[in-house]
Amino acid sequence: MASAETDSKSLFSLESYHVSEEHGFILPEPLEELPPYYKPWMDIALRVPELVHSHELRSHVNKMPLLSSTFLQKHRELRLAHLALSMMTMGYIWQEGEKNTILPQNLAVPYWEVSQRLGLPPIITHADAVLANWKKKDPDGPFNMQNLELLVRLPGGESVRGFFLVTLLVELAGVPAVRSIPTVINGVRCSDTEAVARGLEIISKSIEDMTDALRLMQVYVDPSVFYGIMRIYLSGWKDNPCMPKGLIYEGVQTEPMEYSGGSAAQSSLLHCFDELLGVKHEPKSASFLIRMRDYMPPLHKKLIQDISLQPSLRNFVQQQDCKDLNKAFDLCVTKLLALRSYHINVVSRFITVPAARARQLREQNHDSDGEIISRAPTALEERGTGGSGIMSFLKTVNRNWKWVAIGQTVFTSWGSD
Repeated sequence: MASAETDSKSLFSLESYHVSEEHGFILPEPLEELPPYYKPWMDIALRVPELVHSHELRSHVNKMPLLSSTFLQKHRELRLAHLALSMMTMGYIWQEGEKNTILPQNLAVPYWEVSQRLGLPPIITHADAVLANWKKKDPDGPFNMQNLELLVRLPGGESVRGFFLVTLLVELAGVPAVRSIPTVINGVRCSDTEAVARGLEIISKSIEDMTDALRLMQVYVDPSVFYGIMRIYLSGWKDNPCMPKGLIYEGVQTEPMEYSGGSAAQSSLLHCFDELLGVKHEPKSASFLIRMRDYMPPLHKKLIQDISLQPSLRNFVQQQDCKDLNKAFDLCVTKLLALRSYHINVVSRFITVPAARARQLREQNHDSDGEIISRAPTALEERGTGGSGIMSFLKTVNRNWKWVAIGQTVFTSWGSD
């Protein structure tokens, strides 16, 4: 059991990382409005889908006044501003498909300033579109699909709502796991096998709930709409053949800058699990995942780094002669493998299969005007919105998990996927 000499001040805690006991990495109660000075931003941000559809977004943005970010004082104000400016930017860049442009000064400069203050990049991130982009229709009602709405949207209709809100529910399902990370770390520090096993059991159940939440994606998102309409608006300008040199942010610097688009790899949840369970990725995958941490709120990134500095959970489990502890650890790995495997299934359904269909239509010179999937840029067919070679990346990450478990039900070899 825990040592009586354990100094409570040295206990690992989530208090200093902007992680909520109730909401985890989700921003609690995001603001819906900015101060009146910023009305020109919100007026356009709330109309991005219709203005893109009518090809009028760029003209509206070009007429927008250049506003100072100095009147944004609170964290939630900065997060809503970043969300609004992100939505405008993605709509502005991709309104005309793969035809390149620059980001005008009246959008680029305040976007850069807000990004610098938050420690986020000037492009849409998971922290914007998912973690800070929600409200309850009934403030006292449940946190579910029926009672949730987005603050701002990209083109794609109800599938956009479904995509971001289902992802939000996956984050919410992971909250008990996040809350249990300190229990596991502190248990390892003071050799409390019961506390570690108890924490791991909670994490396993939470990960199972995350997988169940992810299954809602097939209910609320149309794969053809995601692939043919939504996906380009989540795409960035790094490792993107459409924009090989990146994007010029006018008034910020004269040379183009490269940033990856929104990606599930920017969720802090799985990064925390990787570090807690001691997963080591192959160099190429590891490099991409580490880079994705620069797209997280800085304190969330610091939490991941601090978890990596703790005594090894895997070594602790191996050193204990405790079947229950081994079983709890291996169950965590099994549940994580199930989650990652299901994610691969989702990616196949929403990207790989539609991409194959789009290629087939092109090769057959099919009259594809009525096919939504044919609207997607060909340059993104094999890539995730974050710029990764998507299926090979996900399968490599999954193979690394198969190496981690310890007990009798272990995944001891990499195997094939």
